[in-house]
Amino acid sequence: MSTMSTQTATAQLPQAIEPRNDGIKLDLDWVSSVQVNTSAVERRAATLSGRRSVKKDFQAAWLLKAISCIDLTTLSGDDTEHRVRRLCAKAAQPVRADLLEQLGLPDLTTGAVCVYHDMIPAAVKALDGTGIPVAAVSTGFPAGLSPMHLRVAEIEESVKAGAEEIDIVISRRHALSGNWQAIYDEMKAFRAACGDAHVKAILATGELGTLRNVARASLVCMMAGADFIKTSTGKEPVNATLPVTLTMIRAIRDYHERTGFRVGYKPAGGISKAKDAVTYLAMIKDELGDRWLQPDLFRFGASSLLGDIERQLEHHLTGAYSAAHRHPIG
Repeated sequence: MSTMSTQTATAQLPQAIEPRNDGIKLDLDWVSSVQVNTSAVERRAATLSGRRSVKKDFQAAWLLKAISCIDLTTLSGDDTEHRVRRLCAKAAQPVRADLLEQLGLPDLTTGAVCVYHDMIPAAVKALDGTGIPVAAVSTGFPAGLSPMHLRVAEIEESVKAGAEEIDIVISRRHALSGNWQAIYDEMKAFRAACGDAHVKAILATGELGTLRNVARASLVCMMAGADFIKTSTGKEPVNATLPVTLTMIRAIRDYHERTGFRVGYKPAGGISKAKDAVTYLAMIKDELGDRWLQPDLFRFGASSLLGDIERQLEHHLTGAYSAAHRHPIG
């Protein structure tokens, strides 16, 4: 694996202003030509963690990079404004101040805070002045089965409330039946409703049946103008996996090569260990390159991941593992 120092891993690359993905006309010939060699994808994914290992300062650097790319998330039925305020405080100070001082990164924050629509005002107020955007799940999350006009209205209301990023869910039934025009049309409508807010298209990959469907759905959402494609709602039986990630980021690479537009990627659901975060980052670096290691093009959808990363960073500095309660995440 290519190694990074702490400074290199966490520094922002010089950021040219990336043009948003304006999308292209639906190209069904391109979509139908997409195939996935499932066994080859699974072999590549299975060998990645065994062949990629980083230790000591380099591991700390990768973990700090992971923090900067986390969408710190709470999507529970018992969410309260108090819980959201605490989560926002953690997003602004993701690691204990004394640890960050020793690591030389006192101003580190997470990439965003992700909440339900009702919690947007509390999150916006709590994050005022931090520069951390609020992301909101929308369009009848997690099933995406509410009437179309209500899904569009929900986006508009969330943007009006202050959300700068909208995580929408596609209609999985369209992907399962191969109705790519329907997915394209709804994604176009969602993108238009978002206005200046960036839109992440959640594919719910655990419900799409095959990696070929995942690849085709990824491509169609990008053609319709998605700024990010995202694996899961976190509510499916199977969420983010390495084979799905490899399939989706290769679709991103192909789309960029053909159109020039860079589209972001967000794995979500089930990523709770620091070592798994490093593996995902390594795959992104190998397949897409350093530019995609910045928060404007890569995010983890996670909640408990941050706690494990903080424990690993304290171990790096002290040589001992602390109790989890020393690192509350919200």
